[in-house]
Amino acid sequence: MINFNFDIHKLKRAGMGAALGLAAGVLFTSLAAYRIISGERSEAAAAEAELTAENEELKEQIKKEKAVEENTETLASDADGWQLILVNEDHPLDPSYTPEKLTEISPGYPVDDRILADLKQMMDDGAAQGLSMYVTSAYRSYDQQIETFNASMQNRLNQNMTPLQAYQETSTSVALPGTSEHATGLAVDIISTSYGELDDRQGETAEQKWLMEHCWEYGFILRYPPEKSDITGIIYEPWHYRYVGKDAAKEITEQGITLEEYLGQ
Repeated sequence: MINFNFDIHKLKRAGMGAALGLAAGVLFTSLAAYRIISGERSEAAAAEAELTAENEELKEQIKKEKAVEENTETLASDADGWQLILVNEDHPLDPSYTPEKLTEISPGYPVDDRILADLKQMMDDGAAQGLSMYVTSAYRSYDQQIETFNASMQNRLNQNMTPLQAYQETSTSVALPGTSEHATGLAVDIISTSYGELDDRQGETAEQKWLMEHCWEYGFILRYPPEKSDITGIIYEPWHYRYVGKDAAKEITEQGITLEEYLGQ
């Protein structure tokens, strides 16, 4: 005879075990599905981030290429605005650009002929005040800028900097080739005869103090003023003057701003 006497507690435990097993199976399946979905979402998010970065990089490249074209065309034209072009890391200049007419302000230092008269007048008026200063750098070609940048880097490497440190330090004081204002023929470095170093102390000389106060009268600005390197990308250079025209120079100097700020860049 078959015994049909069931232990109700055993039956309940068996039923509960089955239910728990089923629940665990469902939970495992859900977790696996969640991991798959989450993984797909992560991959999708990563792909989207990569595409966004590539898109931004492409936009930046197009912007720079447009700036190169516009800068070159504007500089080569006599139409109003040539003196206000912006050349920096975000607004490069075509490596092949050369001012149509270069004239030396002193032996070995040519500038765009269009700024020569104002530059010469500024230097002559300074001399009439008993000041002694001279141009130590003017127009530099793309190849010359490469030499200048590499020499500055090598100097830092000789000071036991790593290549990365040397590059970073150099790029804050020497513009990368293609991004230097010297290639326009509109920028000059002027230093005092009494102090020949290119450092902050240059700004303490009587010559630089006079230039900083009066250069706007001749259409020039101190291009890289103190406490503006976050905007210009270049450290304070109390010797680097840029021609922008007399009206713009007056406004920039009165407002205490940089060329980037003046142009809204």
